[in-house]
Amino acid sequence: MSYQHILVAVDGSPTSDHAVAQATGLAQASGGRIRLLNVIDPVAHVSGFELPSVYSQEVLPRLQKAGEALLHRAQERVAERGVPVDTVLIENLDARVAQLVVEHAQTWGADLIVLGTHGRRGLERVLMGSDAEHIARTSPVPVLLVRLPAGANAAAAGA
Repeated sequence: MSYQHILVAVDGSPTSDHAVAQATGLAQASGGRIRLLNVIDPVAHVSGFELPSVYSQEVLPRLQKAGEALLHRAQERVAERGVPVDTVLIENLDARVAQLVVEHAQTWGADLIVLGTHGRRGLERVLMGSDAEHIARTSPVPVLLVRLPAGANAAAAGA
Protein backbone atom coordinates (compact mmCIF):
# COMPACT_ATOMS: atom_id res chain seq x y z
CA MET A 1 0.00 0.00 0.00
CA SER A 2 1.24 3.48 -0.83
CA TYR A 3 0.66 6.01 1.93
CA GLN A 4 0.39 9.55 0.59
CA HIS A 5 -0.91 11.37 3.69
CA ILE A 6 0.74 10.22 6.91
CA LEU A 7 -0.40 11.82 10.15
CA VAL A 8 2.05 11.62 13.05
CA ALA A 9 0.95 12.66 16.53
CA VAL A 10 3.95 14.02 18.42
CA ASP A 11 4.48 14.79 22.10
CA GLY A 12 8.26 15.16 22.37
CA SER A 13 8.85 11.76 23.99
CA PRO A 14 11.53 9.36 22.71
CA THR A 15 8.78 7.04 21.40
CA SER A 16 7.21 9.97 19.56
CA ASP A 17 10.58 10.89 18.01
CA HIS A 18 10.98 7.27 16.88
CA ALA A 19 7.49 7.38 15.33
CA VAL A 20 8.49 10.49 13.35
CA ALA A 21 11.59 8.69 12.06
CA GLN A 22 9.58 5.61 11.04
CA ALA A 23 6.91 7.72 9.34
CA THR A 24 9.59 9.66 7.48
CA GLY A 25 11.00 6.42 6.10
CA LEU A 26 7.54 5.33 4.97
CA ALA A 27 6.90 8.69 3.31
CA GLN A 28 10.24 8.53 1.49
CA ALA A 29 9.45 5.03 0.22
CA SER A 30 5.92 5.90 -0.93
CA GLY A 31 6.47 9.47 -2.12
CA GLY A 32 4.04 10.66 0.53
CA ARG A 33 3.84 13.65 2.77
CA ILE A 34 3.67 13.98 6.56
CA ARG A 35 1.54 16.10 8.82
CA LEU A 36 2.84 16.46 12.36
CA LEU A 37 0.13 17.01 14.95
CA ASN A 38 0.53 18.15 18.53
CA VAL A 39 -2.38 18.51 20.92
CA ILE A 40 -1.88 20.89 23.82
CA ASP A 41 -4.00 20.12 26.85
CA PRO A 42 -4.20 23.28 28.96
CA VAL A 43 -6.59 21.75 31.49
CA ALA A 44 -3.88 19.28 32.49
CA HIS A 45 -1.58 22.20 33.36
CA VAL A 46 -3.79 24.40 35.50
CA SER A 47 -4.62 24.13 39.17
CA GLY A 48 -7.98 25.85 38.99
CA PHE A 49 -6.75 28.71 41.14
CA GLU A 50 -5.47 30.83 38.25
CA LEU A 51 -7.40 33.94 37.33
CA PRO A 52 -8.79 33.80 33.78
CA SER A 53 -6.41 36.61 32.81
CA VAL A 54 -3.39 34.64 34.08
CA TYR A 55 -4.55 31.60 32.16
CA SER A 56 -5.10 33.48 28.89
CA GLN A 57 -2.04 35.73 29.15
CA GLU A 58 0.52 33.35 30.66
CA VAL A 59 -0.42 29.66 30.79
CA LEU A 60 -1.95 29.21 27.35
CA PRO A 61 0.74 31.20 25.45
CA ARG A 62 3.47 29.20 27.22
CA LEU A 63 1.84 25.91 26.19
CA GLN A 64 1.35 27.12 22.63
CA LYS A 65 4.98 28.23 22.36
CA ALA A 66 6.20 24.86 23.68
CA GLY A 67 3.94 22.99 21.23
CA GLU A 68 5.11 25.09 18.31
CA ALA A 69 8.77 24.54 19.25
CA LEU A 70 8.21 20.78 19.48
CA LEU A 71 6.55 20.74 16.07
CA HIS A 72 9.28 22.90 14.53
CA ARG A 73 12.06 20.56 15.73
CA ALA A 74 10.24 17.50 14.36
CA GLN A 75 9.46 19.31 11.10
CA GLU A 76 13.14 20.14 10.58
CA ARG A 77 14.11 16.45 11.03
CA VAL A 78 11.54 15.35 8.43
CA ALA A 79 12.37 18.12 5.95
CA GLU A 80 16.10 17.28 6.16
CA ARG A 81 15.23 13.93 4.58
CA GLY A 82 13.41 15.60 1.68
CA VAL A 83 9.88 14.69 2.76
CA PRO A 84 7.11 17.28 2.37
CA VAL A 85 5.88 18.12 5.88
CA ASP A 86 3.54 20.52 7.61
CA THR A 87 2.38 20.96 11.19
CA VAL A 88 -0.82 21.50 13.13
CA LEU A 89 -1.21 22.55 16.74
CA ILE A 90 -4.59 21.86 18.34
CA GLU A 91 -5.75 23.16 21.69
CA ASN A 92 -7.78 20.56 23.54
CA LEU A 93 -10.71 22.16 25.28
CA ASP A 94 -12.83 19.25 26.42
CA ALA A 95 -12.23 16.18 24.25
CA ARG A 96 -10.03 13.15 24.65
CA VAL A 97 -6.71 13.55 22.79
CA ALA A 98 -7.36 10.32 20.88
CA GLN A 99 -10.66 11.66 19.58
CA LEU A 100 -8.98 14.82 18.31
CA VAL A 101 -6.29 12.83 16.48
CA VAL A 102 -8.86 10.59 14.77
CA GLU A 103 -11.05 13.57 13.81
CA HIS A 104 -8.06 15.42 12.36
CA ALA A 105 -7.00 12.34 10.39
CA GLN A 106 -10.47 12.18 8.86
CA THR A 107 -10.62 15.90 8.09
CA TRP A 108 -7.15 15.98 6.51
CA GLY A 109 -7.65 12.78 4.54
CA ALA A 110 -4.87 10.79 6.19
CA ASP A 111 -4.42 7.27 4.93
CA LEU A 112 -2.13 6.26 7.83
CA ILE A 113 -1.66 7.40 11.43
CA VAL A 114 1.72 6.76 13.06
CA LEU A 115 2.04 6.93 16.85
CA GLY A 116 4.70 6.22 19.39
CA THR A 117 3.52 3.96 22.19
CA HIS A 118 5.05 3.07 25.52
CA GLY A 119 3.56 -0.43 25.41
CA ARG A 120 2.10 -0.21 28.90
CA ARG A 121 0.27 -3.27 30.10
CA GLY A 122 -1.96 -4.34 32.92
CA LEU A 123 -2.77 -1.98 35.77
CA GLU A 124 -0.42 0.72 34.50
CA ARG A 125 -2.38 0.90 31.23
CA VAL A 126 -5.71 0.90 33.06
CA LEU A 127 -4.62 3.71 35.37
CA MET A 128 -2.92 5.86 32.74
CA GLY A 129 -5.25 5.08 29.85
CA SER A 130 -4.05 4.61 26.35
CA ASP A 131 -4.65 7.21 23.69
CA ALA A 132 -2.77 5.01 21.22
CA GLU A 133 -5.11 2.08 21.92
CA HIS A 134 -8.18 4.28 21.57
CA ILE A 135 -6.90 5.71 18.28
CA ALA A 136 -6.17 2.21 16.95
CA ARG A 137 -9.68 1.06 17.89
CA THR A 138 -11.57 4.04 16.47
CA SER A 139 -9.52 5.15 13.47
CA PRO A 140 -11.06 4.64 10.02
CA VAL A 141 -7.53 4.31 8.56
CA PRO A 142 -4.62 2.01 9.45
CA VAL A 143 -2.62 2.91 12.56
CA LEU A 144 1.05 2.05 12.97
CA LEU A 145 2.07 1.87 16.64
CA VAL A 146 5.82 2.32 17.07
CA ARG A 147 7.74 1.24 20.15
CA LEU A 148 11.35 1.99 20.91
CA PRO A 149 13.72 -0.87 20.13
CA ALA A 150 14.66 -3.08 23.10
CA GLY A 151 17.23 -1.34 25.27
CA ALA A 152 16.40 2.10 23.87
CA ASN A 153 14.10 2.90 26.82
CA ALA A 154 16.99 2.81 29.28
CA ALA A 155 19.17 4.94 27.00
CA ALA A 156 16.37 7.48 26.52
CA ALA A 157 15.65 7.65 30.24
CA GLY A 158 19.30 8.42 30.91
CA ALA A 159 19.45 11.18 28.32
